[in-house]
Amino acid sequence: MNREDFPMLKDDLVYLDNSATTFKPKQVIDKVMEYYNNYTSNIHRGDYDISIKVDTMYDNVRDKVKDFINASSNKEIVFTSGATDSLNKIIFGFMKYYLKEDDEVLLTKSEHASNFIPWLALAKQIKCKIKFIDLDNHLVTIDNVKKAITSKTKVISLAWITNVLGDVRPIYEIGKVCKDNNILFVVDGAQSVPHIKTDVILNNIDFLAFSSHKMLGPSGVGVLYGKYDLLNKMKPLEYGGGMNESFNSLGEVELKELPTRLEAGTPPIEGVIGLGEAIDYINKIGIDNISKHEIELKKYFLEEVKDIDNLIIYNKDTESGIVTFNLDNIFSQDTAVYLNHYNICVRAGNHCAKALKEDLNVKNTCRISFYIYNNKEDVLKTVKALKESKDIFNVIL
Repeated sequence: MNREDFPMLKDDLVYLDNSATTFKPKQVIDKVMEYYNNYTSNIHRGDYDISIKVDTMYDNVRDKVKDFINASSNKEIVFTSGATDSLNKIIFGFMKYYLKEDDEVLLTKSEHASNFIPWLALAKQIKCKIKFIDLDNHLVTIDNVKKAITSKTKVISLAWITNVLGDVRPIYEIGKVCKDNNILFVVDGAQSVPHIKTDVILNNIDFLAFSSHKMLGPSGVGVLYGKYDLLNKMKPLEYGGGMNESFNSLGEVELKELPTRLEAGTPPIEGVIGLGEAIDYINKIGIDNISKHEIELKKYFLEEVKDIDNLIIYNKDTESGIVTFNLDNIFSQDTAVYLNHYNICVRAGNHCAKALKEDLNVKNTCRISFYIYNNKEDVLKTVKALKESKDIFNVIL
C-alpha cells in the first residue's frame, strides 16, 4: 500500500519493526524540508512574514490533532517530545497533586516502561499504591478490571494496544466503568493511535499520550491530550520562555493559558509540522483501511507459518498487526540476527515491557509489526527464512 512513497523501501529491505518506529513518506520529509528551506523561524515571537507563516503552520497542526482524536478543543492538545514525555507530564504534573496517600492506581504487568516506571516513582514519592489488574491468558478483560477496583481506586492507566502481544484492550467498556466509578482513565496510545480510530470523547478518556514517529511523522514529537478541566489543573514541569505572560524580580509570575503554558521553550517546530502532514497522509488512506490491511497481513502470515514445527507464536488471536514469536530453543536476538542476514528487520528482546515475563514466563521474544507499506511479498520472504531456520547457526556464525 503506497510503497512508492517511502524512500527507505529500497535494496529489498523487509522492515517489520513498525511498533518501534515507522518509515516516513516523502510527503512528510518534503514538508519538514519545506520549513528548513523556505520559512525557518521561531513561533509566536516574530512580526515578519516567515514568522507569521510558521505560526499558522504550527497552530494548524493542533487543530488536525484535535480532529484526529475527536477532542473537544485544540486547547486540550499539548505538544511534547513523545509519549514518554506526555505520560511523565500526566503523572508528575497532575497525578502527583491529585492522588493522596493510599489511593490506588491500576496498571497491568504488560504495560510499556513509560506507563509503568513513572507510576512506581510517584508511588515512592507520595505513597500511593500501584496495583495490577489480573490478566486472563495474558489479556485484559472487563470482568478483571471490575474485580480490581476498590473504593480507593482513583486511576486506571493502560495501553489501548500493547507493544508486545498486540492485544487490543476493551477501552470503551473500561472508560464507561471509570466514568461510573469516578475513576480517571489514562490511555497510552503509542501503539493504537497510528492503527485504529481514536475517539477520546466516545471512550471517556481523561488523558491520552502518543508519539509522532510511530505514525509516519518525525521523531522528537508527541501529543498529550487531556480534558480541559483536568489539563487546566496540571502544573508545568518546565518553566521558561514562551509559557509565561510576565514575571519580575519580586517573584511574581503569570503563566499563559492552555496549552501554551505547558510548552516551555522552542518546540520541535519542523517535527510538529511534519506530524500534521503525517495525519493528512493517514487520513487520505483511511485509518480503518490501515487496520484492515495490517490484520490481513497477520492472518496471511499465520496461515503460511502454520506448518513450521519449531516456531512458537504467543499471540495468534490478538486483533492487531503484531506477531510475537520465538524459534524453539533459540535466543530471540540470534533469531533477529539470522533474519537480518536476509535483510529482514524484526525486534528482539523484552520490548520495554519487562514485567510481562512474570505473566508470560518468557523473558525475550521476537516481534513482527506490520504497517501500511508492508505487503504479502514481505510476509513470504520472512516465512521462507523461518522455514530454513534449522540452519540458523550456520548462517550467523
